[in-house]
Amino acid sequence: MRKALPFFLLILLVAALPARAHVGSPNVFYDGDAGPYPVRVIVRPPVVIPGLAEVTVRLRDGRQVEGVTMQPVQWQAGLKGAPPPDPAVPVPGAPGSWSGQLWLMTPSSYSVRVQVQGPAGPGVAMVPVPAQPARILKMDRGLGAILAFLGLFLFAGAVSIVGAAARESVVTPGQEPDARRRNRARVITALTALFFALLLWGGKNWWDRVDGSAQGKIFKPFHVRTSTRVEGGEPVLAMAIDDSRARDWSPLMPDHGKLMHLFLIREPGLDAFAHLHPVARGKEDFAAPLPPLPAGTYRVYADVVHESGFPQTLVDQVKIPAIPAATEKISEGGPAPDPDDSWRATEPLTRASSPGPKVSLLEDGGSILWHQEPLVANRETTLRFEVRDPQGRPAALEPYMGMLSHAVITRDDGKVFVHLHPMGTVSMAAQAVFAKAEGEMPMDHAAMGHMMAPSDGVLSFPYEFPQPGRYRLWVQVKSGGRVLTGVFDTVVGKG
Repeated sequence: MRKALPFFLLILLVAALPARAHVGSPNVFYDGDAGPYPVRVIVRPPVVIPGLAEVTVRLRDGRQVEGVTMQPVQWQAGLKGAPPPDPAVPVPGAPGSWSGQLWLMTPSSYSVRVQVQGPAGPGVAMVPVPAQPARILKMDRGLGAILAFLGLFLFAGAVSIVGAAARESVVTPGQEPDARRRNRARVITALTALFFALLLWGGKNWWDRVDGSAQGKIFKPFHVRTSTRVEGGEPVLAMAIDDSRARDWSPLMPDHGKLMHLFLIREPGLDAFAHLHPVARGKEDFAAPLPPLPAGTYRVYADVVHESGFPQTLVDQVKIPAIPAATEKISEGGPAPDPDDSWRATEPLTRASSPGPKVSLLEDGGSILWHQEPLVANRETTLRFEVRDPQGRPAALEPYMGMLSHAVITRDDGKVFVHLHPMGTVSMAAQAVFAKAEGEMPMDHAAMGHMMAPSDGVLSFPYEFPQPGRYRLWVQVKSGGRVLTGVFDTVVGKG
């Protein structure tokens, strides 16, 4: 956006990427149930706030229903303060698919409340959709050039009209203005040009203030400081939330039973990965035992959820030194290891791009088979995997932190990061916040994990890759009381 242009020639476009537990992955996916109806809900957030969110609902079993309604529920306003539900419309040529638009009026945490009415009665699904201003779109250069030309034309025209009026407005038709009138017209023309220039200057200053205010409202995750140290003779990873804004936010709440899910990914090969769960040491300090990862520079992504249902991903970088076999004991009271912590080192990212079956060997001798379909950016897909035990049979999967599986996807340059579950990209904790606020019974995800355990070891994740490029995927499951991690590489084509 060119601030030098006159303020009335510019258009401010503030985009609102959802600031959930993802980086660069804007759309929200939910695979679950609306009462007796299995549904997939996709929410594509608006590009401005206030703005319209695009919502798609699909009946996953192909069942026909009588109608679908959608309603945005802001976390502070609640269901009583929400607007009336809007009816969704069937998508032509796509049986079982419904679509609609919802206004999201304020930067906040929302629940899109989807109600399905069918032969089995009504069913409701709540899909958390946090939204915050995330960037300002640039004006198209061609449009900017046209508006600048029109602005200069209007400026010159206004000055010319005032000058002509001062020179000839009271002159008898056919009579030439005398020298005194022409001189006075020149002075008035110069003063008029100066007046309009001052108006433009004042408008530009006003615009700069508005632009600065908009820039200041763009959401940025909390600033954090990540470091390593030795406690009780053991290496420790420490993270401190170093941001004055934190005091204005609601406290953190557990998601999957943990206050923080922290991921370490070594650069540049993405060949070392850890999924840790630091414990809180005060309101803004966290620490976790550092696993035996190879030395190097690591990307840090830490998922947290606030009591408002608003999740965010804290992003940092940390250098991990070589960890000796034994360290000198210098203090007591290091953090206890979390039984759900996991890590794995593998080969660096490859350039494999062809779709088809791909196999990743697991730590227990089993494997995960990925039935990869052709992947295209900005196209909805379902990532399907089969988990096999060391004998090649379908693995007996156990709930891992309330889910059958956790998956992490990142692009090679770090511009995309997402933490996925079979139920999609939504936060369990955020769902619980809205369920409680609406007087619904929160889901028992641990029990759900037992009920959903497939006998064939098959897993699926709904997703849409937001950008083309090279990606690495880590798929985590629990079997025999052990967390296992499969690793896959792929290339996503342009949409």
